Amino acid sequence: MNWVAPIKDEETLKKFKEKLREMDDKYYIMFEIGVGTGLQLQDILKFKNKDIRGKEEIEAYIGTKNIRRTFRIPEDVRKIIDDYTEGKDPEAYLILGHASSPAALSREQAYRALKSAGKSIGLNSIGAQTMRKTFAWRYYKSTGDIYYLQNLLNHASPSITYRYIGEKPNVEVVLKKMTPEENERSRYLLYQDGNGKKRMKEIRDLMETLEKELDNPCNNDSFYGRVDCLLTEMEELIRNFKSTK
Repeated sequence: MNWVAPIKDEETLKKFKEKLREMDDKYYIMFEIGVGTGLQLQDILKFKNKDIRGKEEIEAYIGTKNIRRTFRIPEDVRKIIDDYTEGKDPEAYLILGHASSPAALSREQAYRALKSAGKSIGLNSIGAQTMRKTFAWRYYKSTGDIYYLQNLLNHASPSITYRYIGEKPNVEVVLKKMTPEENERSRYLLYQDGNGKKRMKEIRDLMETLEKELDNPCNNDSFYGRVDCLLTEMEELIRNFKSTK
């Protein structure tokens, strides 16, 4: 199974939208709503015209506990929706499976359309989460607010949200904004069965092994490249840790 990634390049995003529009306007509308709001694909497919036409925000229930979240609809996306739904039956589904049927587009049909559009322009990391991940990545890049996204997407921690959008965590931000409850939980987990010391020992053991391997003439250049990347990442984490009170 391929990893589903956000579309980060604006030119590629434009080409992807154009390809969807060539296939059918309904796929383009679906994608614009997903990328513009962060709503999940299955929620978008449930909408009837009356549910979204003229709305500035939409409420949806997410996660296994059905947590309610409010998703804002940007002005440009509202314009696209209003143009698309003009003169249509308010009770009809926004995204129809077939023009001859009143049934909504199925998730499987939507998935196949997204995959097909991606394949046509050389994108293999396309899936049902592409719209949401692209929305989240674009929002993070424009605001830097990982905590709004964490709450909106109902993620347990900022690190999950960073991984979701394919970005390296800003450790300084995470450390400064840890809640008392999260700090208490971390203390418990580090002391539980000596996990904190065990994890530190594993890191020390790895560093000792790498230090010995540096002088091994059998290593190829890629080994040294990996070690250099690892040390660079660790040095940045350590700097952030030391500078955070």
